[in-house]
Amino acid sequence: MARFCLLVKVPGKDTATVVAALSRHVRQLPAALRRSLTWNRGLEMAEHKSFTMATDVHVYFCDPQSPWQRGSNENTNELLRQYLPKKADLTRYAQSDLDAIALRLTGVADVYQAKGHK
Repeated sequence: MARFCLLVKVPGKDTATVVAALSRHVRQLPAALRRSLTWNRGLEMAEHKSFTMATDVHVYFCDPQSPWQRGSNENTNELLRQYLPKKADLTRYAQSDLDAIALRLTGVADVYQAKGHK
C-alpha cells in the first residue's frame, strides 16, 4: 500500500469546487499514484463519478462510523495537526505551504513503511 499525502487549497467546500481543484492536482501526479483515493463520507465528493471520469482515479468510501477502514487517513490527520491545528485559519496558507507540509508527511510515511509497517 502506498502512502502519499496531497494537500490542495480550495476556495470552497462545495462538491464542484473540491472536485475541480482535486482533479487539477491529481492529473499532475505520476500514474503510480493515481490508482485510487479513499475518502471520508463528506459531501465534498458527492460528484465522485465526475472526479473519476476526469482523472481515471477510483474513489472508495468508508462505511459510516468505521474509522478503522481509513487508518492511513486517521494517522495522516493526526500528523497534519502538528502543522495545521484544528482551528487554524487556512486562508493564510498558500499552496506552496501546503505542498511543503505534504512533502514532510509523505516522508514520515516513507520512514514508517521502511520500518516494516504497511
